Amino acid sequence: MHRRPEQRDMSDDSTASGDGADRADSATESDAVPPDVRKYERFKKMDGAAYDRVNSFLRDRTYITAREWAIARLCVDFRTETGVEMTKIGENLPRLVPFMTDTYSPQAVNQARSAFEEKVQKAGATFLYGAMSGFFTAEELDEMMYEVTETAKFLLEVEGVDLSVAEELDAEDRVSEVMREVRESSEELRDDLDADAD
Repeated sequence: MHRRPEQRDMSDDSTASGDGADRADSATESDAVPPDVRKYERFKKMDGAAYDRVNSFLRDRTYITAREWAIARLCVDFRTETGVEMTKIGENLPRLVPFMTDTYSPQAVNQARSAFEEKVQKAGATFLYGAMSGFFTAEELDEMMYEVTETAKFLLEVEGVDLSVAEELDAEDRVSEVMREVRESSEELRDDLDADAD
């Protein structure tokens, strides 16, 4: 992906027009943009961010790419009763997500969404196996859950979700409760399997 153009490039005197034609073209283009696209503010905190930097951050902490993250979120936000508006997402991608610089075909949008879903499923299976296998102590799993929860909360905040302290604590408590149930159930399962093997 290419970096977004610098502000000075947009104000280059060689491209300026004194007859107002550029302003008219801009107004016409703005009128063609769907209202929900114009009002979309999910990724506004990422204004000025370069794709490569966002992608590196995600690659260091998750399995997903910046492209997959952005498109998966858009597919949720632009879902209608008849399905996801993939054409709208693809055609307006640079307007919707500041670090995306190219438009996408509906097929490319669908591929990115599918890749996201597949990676989430594989990551979930990997994590649950690790949690259920007995490789980690309860304390180690708690520490791991704290780290992954912090990353998830950060991504939500970047998307524009404002979590209160109470909401954060409630989410952490619910995740911890689920993990306790997973540990207890997996211990019972391992005990049953060991008994059957004997």
